[in-house]
Amino acid sequence: MNFIIFFRLVIAEYDVLAINEHSGFVRLRSYIAGFTVLIFMFVGMASSVRADDQPELSALVVGSANPEHHVGKFIFAELATSDLSKAERFYADLFGWSFREVNIAGKQYAEASIAGHPIAGLVQNSQHLPSWLSFIAVDDVEAYKTQALAHGAKLLSAPQTVPKRGQQAVFIDPQGAVFAVLAADGGDPADQLALPGEWIWSSLITGDPEGAAAFYQNLFEYEVFELAADPGTQHLLLATDNYARASVNSLPADTPNMHAHWLNYIRVDDVPGAVAKLTSLGGKVLIPPRLDRHGGKLAVVADPAGAVFGILEWPESDSKVVKQ
Repeated sequence: MNFIIFFRLVIAEYDVLAINEHSGFVRLRSYIAGFTVLIFMFVGMASSVRADDQPELSALVVGSANPEHHVGKFIFAELATSDLSKAERFYADLFGWSFREVNIAGKQYAEASIAGHPIAGLVQNSQHLPSWLSFIAVDDVEAYKTQALAHGAKLLSAPQTVPKRGQQAVFIDPQGAVFAVLAADGGDPADQLALPGEWIWSSLITGDPEGAAAFYQNLFEYEVFELAADPGTQHLLLATDNYARASVNSLPADTPNMHAHWLNYIRVDDVPGAVAKLTSLGGKVLIPPRLDRHGGKLAVVADPAGAVFGILEWPESDSKVVKQ
């Protein structure tokens, strides 16, 4: 019988959607509504690159003799922002990220790293609302494209190769949430607990958690665990390779026009301290620090340009292992 040694279910995104009086609600609503438009900026950037002028990006894993792909793992993220230099300073000061600027087909692009490995890409774009795009690991983009389309997804960007990074494609799932897949050259980072400053968790907010979980289960072969939830809501856990990868959570009943969307969390040692620093750097707090159901603190925030993400404490004693 399957059983879970540990999981941490993020719930703050429900609040940020439900608090209509909150100053961050309008921006978050705009963020979700504008996300599909934003994607075309991302994919247009990648598709216009020529091999002879492509600067070298860093592989996600360097020097691996036996590269492994952890299908279903969230391995990378990209941010479109209206002020690249300001975004670099913000994330460097808040999380200790370092940056290397590259020029991709005339676009200003900065590769963010922590502890010596790439964690994110930032691109200058002033025409769309600042937003984060998440990349899920696969081992064959063409095969996953076929499967995604067969299960009702729409293709926003055809499979394309980014030198040193791998092959990628961008989709919108049947309920409207945007995500990307990446078959990384050299394989994916090992399954180990994220360090502070790294991505630690992802949550999908949707009006049909069971339907959404079924789509991602069919696509990535996730194991799906239904967890205790408040009346009228659902909390589903997605796992692969015996690791918890993400949760699927109910969209609040009073937000019928809200699109399904992914919200990703970065690990920090001290959420209240990180929130204080974030506000001093010009960021905004959408959901103040609060306890999640396992005792750690979390918050939902936005960078100075308005891109939304979460921050989350994760004790070293906790694990994301799911045992058979």
